[in-house]
Amino acid sequence: MNAVTPSTLALDALPTVRPDRIPLLLLPVLALVAIPLTGSFSTWVTLTFAGLAMGMIIFIIASGLTLVFGLMDVLNFGHGVFITLGAFLATSVLGRMTGWTESESLARNLLAVLPAMAAAMAVAGGVGLAFERLIIRPVYGQPLKQIMITMGGMIVGVELIKVIWGAQAIPLPLPVAFRGSLLFGEAAVEKYRLISVVIGLCVFAVMFWVLSRTKVGLLIRAGVQDREMVESLGYRIGRLFIGVFVAGSALAGLGGVMWGLYQQTVTPEMGGQINVLLFIVIIIGGMGSVGGCFIGSLLVGLMANYAGFLAPKVALFSNILLMVIVLMWRPEGLYPVGKR
Repeated sequence: MNAVTPSTLALDALPTVRPDRIPLLLLPVLALVAIPLTGSFSTWVTLTFAGLAMGMIIFIIASGLTLVFGLMDVLNFGHGVFITLGAFLATSVLGRMTGWTESESLARNLLAVLPAMAAAMAVAGGVGLAFERLIIRPVYGQPLKQIMITMGGMIVGVELIKVIWGAQAIPLPLPVAFRGSLLFGEAAVEKYRLISVVIGLCVFAVMFWVLSRTKVGLLIRAGVQDREMVESLGYRIGRLFIGVFVAGSALAGLGGVMWGLYQQTVTPEMGGQINVLLFIVIIIGGMGSVGGCFIGSLLVGLMANYAGFLAPKVALFSNILLMVIVLMWRPEGLYPVGKR
């Protein structure tokens, strides 16, 4: 018989909050509003898949960042360096496997991309561990210093990347089997965007399972809502801090590979450029909320693609407008942590 400790009973006794499904309606509403504006159904299908793919990649990158903030109360402005690192590692790995990436076999292409993703996650996770121990740990509980030192850490990291790979942009072409489009009626959907949607859903499913079905996930969710309560039950929250930070860094590395393949070009500045979108996403979703991060990422991806097609000049402004509208409705984001 398994022993049941008082701390386990206390965690199991966490109140169950009725799910708030109203924010979920924003996705179909935004998509339905775009149908008459895009002019044709096939164009709408193409733009919608492009937006979902972009949103899934953003979610993979941003999910770790929002957990780090929720659990550790750390705004990590250096998150972008893990994205850039993952993308540049992919150029090195895939550059040595051109015989596999230029093959028309999907299996050979996957056998080239998967090691690149694994290497990016492993190295980004390891660098994340050093980043947390050396840079962030001394400034826990000091928000202003955290912002300054993580921004400084990112600048140093980008310069080191330039030393290793150079300051110029490096092409990262898609493997042959990932190129081209599939036709659904008159709508063309790029193969890589479909692959991105599948990978994003897999990552979300794994995170959902870990957070909702495992004891570690229970501790993380409890720590996000009430850190002192978890510590009072005898759990070492510091180990959770490290684990979540490393996992978040590894996911950023994976997202860097996918974003680099999405753009087909890698630059040292790409992480800093994506950082803006990441903070829009976690503010929209509610800081610390993985579910909110998922909805926010898809909203940002769809809005960017619809706006880019309908009014390219306001595309960059569109996501800021989306954030303002959401915050006017829900000032703490779609799923504020304290109210879940």
